[in-house]
Amino acid sequence: GKQQGSIEGLERFDSPGKGRGLRVTRPFKLGELLFSSPAYSYVLSVKERGCLCEFCFTRKEGLARCGKCKKAFYCNVKCQKGDWAMHKLECSAMTAFGEKWCPSEMARLVARILAKKKVQKERCVSEKILLLGEMQSHVEDVDNEKREMNEADIAGLYQFYSKHLDMPDHKDLLTLFSQVACNGFTIEDDELSHMGTAVYPDVALINHSCLPSVIVTYNGTSAEVRAVQDMKPGDEVLISYIDLLYPTDDRNNRLRESYYFTCDCQECKSKSKVRTRQKFRASKNLLEMCEQSLEGDGNIDGAIRYGEKILKPYNRLYPPYSLNVSSMYLKLGRLYMGMERHSMGISAFKKALAIMEVAHGKDHSYLVELRKEMAQK
Repeated sequence: GKQQGSIEGLERFDSPGKGRGLRVTRPFKLGELLFSSPAYSYVLSVKERGCLCEFCFTRKEGLARCGKCKKAFYCNVKCQKGDWAMHKLECSAMTAFGEKWCPSEMARLVARILAKKKVQKERCVSEKILLLGEMQSHVEDVDNEKREMNEADIAGLYQFYSKHLDMPDHKDLLTLFSQVACNGFTIEDDELSHMGTAVYPDVALINHSCLPSVIVTYNGTSAEVRAVQDMKPGDEVLISYIDLLYPTDDRNNRLRESYYFTCDCQECKSKSKVRTRQKFRASKNLLEMCEQSLEGDGNIDGAIRYGEKILKPYNRLYPPYSLNVSSMYLKLGRLYMGMERHSMGISAFKKALAIMEVAHGKDHSYLVELRKEMAQK
């Protein structure tokens, strides 16, 4: 049942200084899909309820809601049925607890993983080369603050899910929470807005670099991994775990804090662009304070000025294909279009499109959508 599968064109290997990793066994071109992985488990964020289908994450108007709890929304009966095994973990509990129902997103995801593990005896399609249980946990490195968070999540799990789940022992739960903390992915949309959280064991095998060779995007609840540079056989598949905007020391603090390692890629060794990055860090804090007050005031002109201003350093400091850059062009383009400034809107959209065609693939629904927005007069 559990012997290791494979993914065509890829293999697991021991990456010097990094532990396990993933590398390519054939060439991949810029923008080419290395592989796509369904989620082992996933959960829609509470704040997105009613906007996206709980089951397939399609964003559309007029979703139908669950008649029992009136809290979950679906495209149709097919999606509702598909989701029931997971939704039933929460449906009656939400009604019973009412306002007091408040598990963290992490606890909600872990509940779903436990429910899935119970029925999933074979390797899942998301575990072709790494099993869920093989994911790195760093449970021995967890500091007190994180441990307290995990304990609070475990308490939440018992409080809100004990009716539907057989709980493993405490030690196993701590391990699972630590694994999800290090290996969970946030599912984000075209503007990098947070839609939910998921685990993809095969994708979790990919190591970090501040000069990534691939980018992960989402199609429904599946993760897609595409090359952001030409790759030759033997090249390691590397993604960035963090925002690459900040100076080397900031980045490494963030990596140590969340993932328990420090990076020694070329970008970190050469401390590249460190002064620009530091200067930017200082000014970005100011800018963000402005941006927050702007969004609150519905001051679209101010928001547009912010976008125009921030894109200059963004283009200098991020790698050539970055979702941080494409999402900013996209937001800016949508603001321009809303102000009837069509030619500015189109030129921002074109910049977004050039990055997204590589990162999301030319046929992604986001691109179909964007081309429609560009055609509208």
